[in-house]
Amino acid sequence: MLKSAELKELAKPIEADLQRFTRLESKTLKNQSPLIFAISRHILASRGKRLRPLFTFLISKTTGFKSPYLVEAALAVEMIHTATLLHDDVIDESETRRGVLTVNSKWNNLISVLMGDYFFAKAFTLLVKTGSSEMLRRVSMATERVAVGELRQIEESFNYELTEEEYLKIIADKTASLFQTSAVSPPLLHGAPASMVGRLANFGEHAGCAFQIADDLLDFVGEQKRTGKKPGNDLVQGKITLPLIYSFGKSQTRTRQSIIKILERGLQESDFERVLDFVHTNGGIDYARARASSLADKALSYLEPFSDSRHFKSLERLATFSINRDL
Repeated sequence: MLKSAELKELAKPIEADLQRFTRLESKTLKNQSPLIFAISRHILASRGKRLRPLFTFLISKTTGFKSPYLVEAALAVEMIHTATLLHDDVIDESETRRGVLTVNSKWNNLISVLMGDYFFAKAFTLLVKTGSSEMLRRVSMATERVAVGELRQIEESFNYELTEEEYLKIIADKTASLFQTSAVSPPLLHGAPASMVGRLANFGEHAGCAFQIADDLLDFVGEQKRTGKKPGNDLVQGKITLPLIYSFGKSQTRTRQSIIKILERGLQESDFERVLDFVHTNGGIDYARARASSLADKALSYLEPFSDSRHFKSLERLATFSINRDL
C-alpha cells in the first residue's frame, strides 16, 4: 500500500507544475475582502491531497500532451471540487473535514454556500483564460453531472433496494465526472486526436469510480483520527453504498430485514458494530475492495499505449494510492 508520505516522492516529476499550481491558487484567491481572504486561507490550510491536479500533471508527463494553460485547467477543476465540498458540508451538517473545522462550522451555512459559489465563479474565469471552448464545455458538463449525482444520492437516501448498477451511476456522476475532466485536460488543450481524448476520459471515469468506492469503504473500516469522520456517518445519513448493497444481496431475508430495522430507527453507536459485522460476514467489505481494485486496473488498461513512458509508473502508483490511501 502506498502511504501518504510517499506522495511527495511520487510527485517529484511534476514538482514544477505543482509549484505553479500553488502560486496561481494563491493569486486567484487573493481578495480585498478580509472575510474572503480569511476563509480562503482557512480552506487552503486544510487542503486535501489534490489527487485531481496530480492526475492532470502526471497524465501530461506520461502522454507528452502539453499546454501553457494546463495549470489554469487543473486549478479550475480543483476549485469546482472544493466548491462542492463547501456545499456538501452544509447539506451533511459536517463540523469537521480532514480534522479541521468546516467553513459552515467556523462561520455559518450562508457563508459556506456563498464561498462555494465564489469558487465556482473563479473556476470558470480560469477556464475562459484557456481559450478552449471544448474545455469549458467539458467542465460545464462535469459540473452538471456532479449536481445530478448529488441529487440522485439524496433521492435514493434510505432506499435499501438500491442496486449496484444504480449506485455506480450515482458515483460516476458525483465523483468520477471531475476525475474524467482532469484526465482529458492535457489531450484537449494539446489538440490531441479525439481517440486519445476518449481513451483518457475512460481512464478518468474508471479511476474516479474506484476512488469513490474506496472512500465509501472508509465509512465502515476507516479510523476517525485519519478520516476526520466518525465511522457509520454515511449510514446515519441514509447513504447506501456498495458494501451494504452487496451484503443485502447475499443475506437471507430475515437477517436483511433486521439490519434494515436498525438503520430505519436511527443508527446508534452500539448498533454500528452489528451492522459492520453483518457487512463483513456477507463479504461486503471484501467485495467493495475487489471492485475498486478491478476498476483501477481497468482504468490503467486505457493507458497501455503510454506504458513505456518513464512517468507511467508514477501514474500507476497514484491510481493505486487513490484506492488504498492512508487518510
